[in-house]
Amino acid sequence: MENQAYIFLIFILNGFLIGLLFDIFRILRKSFKTKDFLTYIQDFLFWILAGIIILYSLFKFNNGEIRGYVFLGIFIGVITYLFLFSKYFIKVNLKIIEIIKTILKFCFIIPIKHFFKFLKKNVFIPIIKTFNLLRNYLSNFKIKNIKK
Repeated sequence: MENQAYIFLIFILNGFLIGLLFDIFRILRKSFKTKDFLTYIQDFLFWILAGIIILYSLFKFNNGEIRGYVFLGIFIGVITYLFLFSKYFIKVNLKIIEIIKTILKFCFIIPIKHFFKFLKKNVFIPIIKTFNLLRNYLSNFKIKNIKK
């Protein structure tokens, strides 16, 4: 009986972990807009990972035996996590990701945009203007020489 209570707690923790994993995928979807195909891949990956967690725990702690209290423990763990911690975990992590995105924007994206604007203004446009002038000059030169 003591062993079953221990295993029951293990599977409550498994349910908690699966709820956490579920929220990680939810956070990724809210933070980064993805196409439907990528969403399907994420769903598939979630179920594969959840299955691995459950199978590993079944074999590690319960000798591969599937009992009713295993499913009950997983259910209680998921429900407990979703009702008590999910909202806060999502809020905190969305904020962290937003801060990281802002930092990356200011450290990489904005300087790169300014670098390319600089290149365009100071390198590409003068080169293009020079080639256009040269082309116009050469085309006028050919026409005058042909007419003579």
